[in-house]
Amino acid sequence: MPPLTLKVDSVQLAFDDRKILQDVYLECHQGQVIGLLGRNGTGKSSLLRVIFGTLEASFKYVSIDGEFIHKGYHKNRIAYLPQHSYLPDKIKISKLAKMLVDEDFWDDFKSLNIYKLHSHKTTGQLSGGELRQLEMLMIIHSKADFILLDEPFTHISPVQADEFKPIIRACASRKGIIITDHQYYNILEVSDKVILLNNGSTKHITHNDELVTYGYLSGI
Repeated sequence: MPPLTLKVDSVQLAFDDRKILQDVYLECHQGQVIGLLGRNGTGKSSLLRVIFGTLEASFKYVSIDGEFIHKGYHKNRIAYLPQHSYLPDKIKISKLAKMLVDEDFWDDFKSLNIYKLHSHKTTGQLSGGELRQLEMLMIIHSKADFILLDEPFTHISPVQADEFKPIIRACASRKGIIITDHQYYNILEVSDKVILLNNGSTKHITHNDELVTYGYLSGI
């Protein structure tokens, strides 16, 4: 089957009459990692939540292969890793993993060292970095066709981030991924294509120097 395409167009979002998103367009295909960059407050997290369906925009068009998607989480079409922890306390990691990880990917998931080390623990027994790693791994091994990762490298070390990049790339062989992080070098390294959110609009970056031109970076 040809790869599915997630299309996001004409998103309009405002808070207290302040426009956050007003000219947004992006496409993500299965097999592709889209990096979403932007300064704090430019609406990266809001855009991911609009796509996922937990934040209502005044207007949006979100579709998968031309089928309008009102709630991305419906039927597990889209999965979302928020910035904050989403796993409930006092439940063993092994039980949560069985609920979230798709059976087709279970063998890959259960072979991961961090799962083998912590599967018998509850979320409350993990450090922030351990929890973040497991949350991300459960999301990218879920059933969803498209994965939204909001600052997945937060609370983990640079060494751990480097370990996760090939896992994200491997996941992208069968899913489409949109990823954002304030550590731009992680995004540049793992992404096939980079999109910058600037003044509420998406700028499709064809060369890293454009990140300087648009004022996102002072120099690279």
